[in-house]
Amino acid sequence: MKFGILLDHQYTPGDDLGRRVGETVEYVQHIRDLGYDSVFGIHHYLSSLSTPQPLPLLSRLIDHSGTMQLGTGILILPLGHPVHWAEEIATIDQMSGGRFVLGIGSGYRDAEFTSFGIERRTRVSRMNEALAVMQQLWTGEPVHHEGKHFTLDGVRCSVLPVQRPHPPVWVGANGPTGIARIARQGLPWLAPSNVRRNWAVGNLADYREQRRAAGFDERDAVFPIHRDLCVADSADAAFAVAGDAVKRSYGEYVQYGMDFFESQWDAIKEKALFFGSPDDIAAKIQDFADAGYNHFVFRAQWLGLPIARSIEIVERFAREVMPRFRR
Repeated sequence: MKFGILLDHQYTPGDDLGRRVGETVEYVQHIRDLGYDSVFGIHHYLSSLSTPQPLPLLSRLIDHSGTMQLGTGILILPLGHPVHWAEEIATIDQMSGGRFVLGIGSGYRDAEFTSFGIERRTRVSRMNEALAVMQQLWTGEPVHHEGKHFTLDGVRCSVLPVQRPHPPVWVGANGPTGIARIARQGLPWLAPSNVRRNWAVGNLADYREQRRAAGFDERDAVFPIHRDLCVADSADAAFAVAGDAVKRSYGEYVQYGMDFFESQWDAIKEKALFFGSPDDIAAKIQDFADAGYNHFVFRAQWLGLPIARSIEIVERFAREVMPRFRR
């Protein structure tokens, strides 16, 4: 069982980003010393919140993260060219000594695609083609590719990743069609944070069945999931600490067409958040682990919550919950 942290590096416009990045470095140092396995950054352009880009941020964190995996959770792959992504990611994998995890997704925000001059309806095919091209580039051999979105004529990647044949690739998806496609590719499906327990468990079962049917075994397979985490003396105490902040963070998504975060908030907060006592959290983890999940990536930061509270959450989890799963 592995436990990681998703950094929520989104801030009120005009905030002091130099100070915030300094806080993030200290936060990651705490996470490292507490024995977490991984740390991930998020990716958006033109956000309503000030959002530092993940690859430069993760590069800043390399020397402060010990042996933890560093990754994107997720990188919006269709918004870039595979040559750009391949060399950027190979560079950070080299700099980190082979600790990078490439979490990718197709994206959903209209403004991002419109501003890049990319048709949103092509995002899945662009993502799949970009990844295929990147995997070819990472072989170090000349790549000849003429596809729907990209053309390469015998070029070689100038930087190759440490991890061979390439860094691990996790793929995010929020619907059965996307999940089935990931299963057929034999790639780890990164389950989203804001879904209810039965949805997450049911879709994992379907994913595993489809993955096996495609000929992939489960030896050393990774089944990751994002969850929001707040450990306190009780569920009520956890919501007293972070309830307003987590609701405020999810409220930002309403402007992107996700109004269910407002209309269905009471159901989401009860069924999707890992908020509660150490016993409550351990029971939730065991339930999800019994379903097959084996790498939990927790967010313990939300808009307006002081970093000291986030540190308290990850410390208490490491002290009172994590040892129960370290056998």
